[in-house]
Amino acid sequence: MSTSYRQPGVVLTDRRFTVPLDHADPGGESIELYAREVVAAEKAGEELPWLLYLQGGPGFGANRFVGRQAWLDRALREYRVLLLDQRGTGSSTPANRQTLPLRGGPAEQADYLARFRADSIVRDCEHIRAEVTGGAPWTVLGQSFGGFCTVSYLSLAPEGLATALITGGLPSLDAHAEDVYRAAYPRIERKVAAHYARYPQDVERARRIADHLLTRDVVLPNGYRFTVEAFQSLGLMLGTSDGSHRLHHLLADAFVRTPAGPELSDAFQEQAQALLSYAAHPLYAVVHESIYGQDTRPTAWAAERVRAEFPQFDAAKALAGDAPVLFTGETVHPWMFENDPALRPLRETAELLAARTDWTPLYDRDRLARNEVPVAAAVYHDDMYVDAGHSLQTARAIRGLRPWVTNEYEHDGLRTGAPRVLDRLLAVVRDEV
Repeated sequence: MSTSYRQPGVVLTDRRFTVPLDHADPGGESIELYAREVVAAEKAGEELPWLLYLQGGPGFGANRFVGRQAWLDRALREYRVLLLDQRGTGSSTPANRQTLPLRGGPAEQADYLARFRADSIVRDCEHIRAEVTGGAPWTVLGQSFGGFCTVSYLSLAPEGLATALITGGLPSLDAHAEDVYRAAYPRIERKVAAHYARYPQDVERARRIADHLLTRDVVLPNGYRFTVEAFQSLGLMLGTSDGSHRLHHLLADAFVRTPAGPELSDAFQEQAQALLSYAAHPLYAVVHESIYGQDTRPTAWAAERVRAEFPQFDAAKALAGDAPVLFTGETVHPWMFENDPALRPLRETAELLAARTDWTPLYDRDRLARNEVPVAAAVYHDDMYVDAGHSLQTARAIRGLRPWVTNEYEHDGLRTGAPRVLDRLLAVVRDEV
């Protein structure tokens, strides 16, 4: 039974749906999806078009807004919104170290998680659309990985879409994971250089922390092994609008004096483990590289392999000279499954996914070239997470897609620039600008 309740300015309804685990076997095993329906309080009794929101990730549930926060306020002016927890995330049937052993061993777990990619998410959306909208097509707003899913939607089931809006999420249609990361490391390096230009004092602070971690075994309070590579991965923050500033504040008070000499402070360690732990979103790490799998080549820990082509990211070499220690970005590595207690039980499962060679295509170039769905996409020129060059190639491959290229926002522009970003996309797709 659906439950409705109120927050400031909105009426929310909890919705639950049963969908096939494998849409090719609709009579087989099923899983549950959870979503929150949101409507403006003053429009609760009206017939409104639907907007489906697909969260970034992979592996994150939809935003838990309070009232009409961020872009939601703009959407609620004309839509009834469905915030979907994609399969395996949020309040949908979970997939983590606690639940996956119910599937069996690592091989069974890997087979299960192979069905948690964009194509399955799109088929989930189509499965529930008739119940939600009565069969009418809906507008889809895809942020980051949600944009990847939206391009899959345009490829697999465009009849379900009235309009498609994408923010920071136009994927390459055919790049292998290696190509994605080969383009990513130079972007990451530029973000790190910009951070050090803004906060030059952080060069020495980062070197001091890296040296400390290279010469000591540090285990964070939750059991996370805090290695220098883990420290460098905090550069993930640099892809967001306030990430450079937050990283600066984190580094500023890393050490305290103790009877045994300088040590990493409890406060620093507490903040670091909150940033590094995958306990709340393990799927992000486990299936991350599989979102680029589309042929018979394994992803095979592409980010780790490609990193070796960029020796400037080697912290030990940087410390041996006078080079700054470079942070890394949105990359997943096998050592994470050794360091993180939430991921250790899933190491073998992740290895099997990395070795998989039977990935099916996620995008249909021919169908995209014939696209008739109105599409607008925000392409962030300086996006650290999604390569703008790849995005623009894809924009040209989708018939009728209108890109809005801007350097005003980082990857989280939909959140920080709301309602301006959504307002602009709606104006673009409606030929109002």
